[in-house]
Amino acid sequence: MLTTLELRWFARGQPPTEVEHWFNADCPGELMGTPEEREDLYLYTPRCDYLNIKLRQGSLDVKWRKAQLGVRQFSKCWEGQVEQWLKWTCKDPDSQTMMPAEVMGKGPWISVKKVRVQRQYQAVSYELTQLNVMDDDWWSMGFEAAIEQGEQFESFERVVTQVSQTYRGPDLSTEHSYAYPAWLCRVI
Repeated sequence: MLTTLELRWFARGQPPTEVEHWFNADCPGELMGTPEEREDLYLYTPRCDYLNIKLRQGSLDVKWRKAQLGVRQFSKCWEGQVEQWLKWTCKDPDSQTMMPAEVMGKGPWISVKKVRVQRQYQAVSYELTQLNVMDDDWWSMGFEAAIEQGEQFESFERVVTQVSQTYRGPDLSTEHSYAYPAWLCRVI
């Protein structure tokens, strides 16, 4: 089991050009490889924004929101909801049984296609992700840090604040700050 601090925003459409340029060239931290393309299957759980169950690349991920830590202002254009999550991962050694064909494209499982670029800055990883669900384009920016017994909250906030100071793009507001289960409830 892993405990994480997380912060995420969602917006409809493609990431603005200035956001992509900023993320790829001008923000702090090290790029973690090339863009990753994949398709994840989420178990749609209406009115249940505290549980995230996902099949991805031969594993089953279950996340449970342990706490909402409140809205934080990181810069004049970044404000969002910080949450603490517990995560369990069950890997399929054969990478075959965790993505059964009978689940693909059938409710309550929802397919989300992703193109994700990641960065690492200090102990925080963050990503810019293009999303497609039911032929509808979205983009997301999210931050995540593994923690031990509530530690590292100040470090997480400090890193997000430092990254926000270099940001070039539209405001990221609390209105659009939530985790994947809440986003799915909005788009389905």
